[in-house]
Amino acid sequence: MPRELSPEFRRKVLDLLRAGRAVQQIAEDLQISDQTIYNWRRQDRIDPGLVAGVTSTDHRRHT
Repeated sequence: MPRELSPEFRRKVLDLLRAGRAVQQIAEDLQISDQTIYNWRRQDRIDPGLVAGVTSTDHRRHT
């Protein structure tokens, strides 16, 4: 079963990406999957409207 990761942890990962760290290195260092990081990065671009997709707010309304 997947473990629940905090919003603070997610923010830390996204900050590392913005600082220029490679996805593979972050995944290895923090022991999370690279796919999780890619998903978080994509959602981080969707929420402010930078790319098309369902926002986090809309997703929560429909679940």
